[in-house]
Amino acid sequence: MMTRTCLCLIRRHAAGGPEVLLGLKKTGFGAGKWVGLGGHVEEGEKPVAAAVREVAEESSLAVPADALQHMASIEFRFPARPSWDQTAEVFVTSVFQGEAAESDEVAPRWFAEDALPLPLMWDDAKYWLPRVLAGEHVDVVITFADDCATVASIQPDLGRPGEPGRPGVPGGPGRESPRP
Repeated sequence: MMTRTCLCLIRRHAAGGPEVLLGLKKTGFGAGKWVGLGGHVEEGEKPVAAAVREVAEESSLAVPADALQHMASIEFRFPARPSWDQTAEVFVTSVFQGEAAESDEVAPRWFAEDALPLPLMWDDAKYWLPRVLAGEHVDVVITFADDCATVASIQPDLGRPGEPGRPGVPGGPGRESPRP
């Protein structure tokens, strides 16, 4: 059985342009990496409710469930370590209350959307995160290599990061509309 998770990307407009809140994972799965806020979806819990709960637990921010826009469904497969297999429902919002504060699990920080710390994130983020922030809905299966760190394949193929001519990428044909 796959672990169900959620991620919430919180955005804000700053003087230098749009920013997104990420957290430096301090403990557990992904420790040492910059990640979107989120975590496990509890038994009987809807992913949107889990996102609201996880954001509050990890950053002290309050996000209203009705302001979360579902932007991605990602299945992560780790053939060398199947216990790591998981799904992630990804939400985006610009509506929040409070100031981001460090928790036992995450040290939050705002990043300019055009200067994301992609080399310090999970390898998969460089493929889907810029697309989601550009307004494209992503629905993919990402399989990691035996090192459990490098992406081996993505279905359907999203192309190489920054590849011109791809939807949601500079020089690409435009963005897909998010699903209702």
